Amino acid sequence: QVQLVESGGGLVQDGGSLRLSCAASGLTFNTYTMGWFRQAPGKEREFVATINWTGGSVYYADSVKGRFTISRDNAKKTVYLQMNRLKSEDTAVYYCAAARATGWVTSAASYNYWGQGTQVTVSS
Repeated sequence: QVQLVESGGGLVQDGGSLRLSCAASGLTFNTYTMGWFRQAPGKEREFVATINWTGGSVYYADSVKGRFTISRDNAKKTVYLQMNRLKSEDTAVYYCAAARATGWVTSAASYNYWGQGTQVTVSS
């Protein structure tokens, strides 16, 4: 059974930082592309960042480029999202996801497995 478990969310002030983690089990982690998505209240789920199976290639949504960094540790079967210079508009539930792919995947429909999400709230 595949499980993706996010952690690291919380309440932070505008301009602050958080690091999200997503621990995977039940899948051959180093053969999956990983991604982070987010969903704010009343809005659709949106792409945030993706990293290929080796960790050597990453891609970001324009809204987070230069502030967020996605990384992975295949030995620990964990993907991370370092979020710096947080803004109130970053407030959302953040989800990690796994896709059977080798390159970037930005479409939510292409991901095979999802975590339960972790709340990030940025207060202004």
